[in-house]
Amino acid sequence: MGGVISHQEAMTSLGMRCHRKERIMELEEAKAIADEVIARLAPYCQRIEAVGSIRRRKPWVKDVDIVLIPSDLWNLSQQFRDLGPPVMSGDKLKRVNYKGVQVDLYFATAETWATLLLIRTGSKENNIRLCTLAKKKGWHLAANGDGLFNEHGQRIAGDSEESIYKALGIPWQEPWERR
Repeated sequence: MGGVISHQEAMTSLGMRCHRKERIMELEEAKAIADEVIARLAPYCQRIEAVGSIRRRKPWVKDVDIVLIPSDLWNLSQQFRDLGPPVMSGDKLKRVNYKGVQVDLYFATAETWATLLLIRTGSKENNIRLCTLAKKKGWHLAANGDGLFNEHGQRIAGDSEESIYKALGIPWQEPWERR
């Protein structure tokens, strides 16, 4: 039986979840939105980078995740307000609706940058794998970006993503390999 199918049915047939409040877009569209947001915020940041599904190069993306280290909070705050309606506004996470797309902005410091980049890039399954490996050693991988800590609470890795993989004794994975 032929016929027209709904967007929901099309997305389901592609093996993807589609919720009314989620907007699923192709990677190139998500990258373009991330690039626009980054261009607006970059003058007020020491570092800024798109993470999540964009960094993992997933073909379909439901939101835009960005990690940043602010350098000029005053002007950065103004840019946040100009991006669109705030959905959430905390010290470490701000969420805005930019052109109908959820944009999550994660605040890092120089010390938390690499670990936040790792955690916010994901995937969820990869993060669970890394945390499980740490836990088996009696260690803790801090999701807030603080780093990897040993059983004595000493930070043993987190200055780079690679340092965490090395400390856990597993081969490095590029972001697009983290499924």
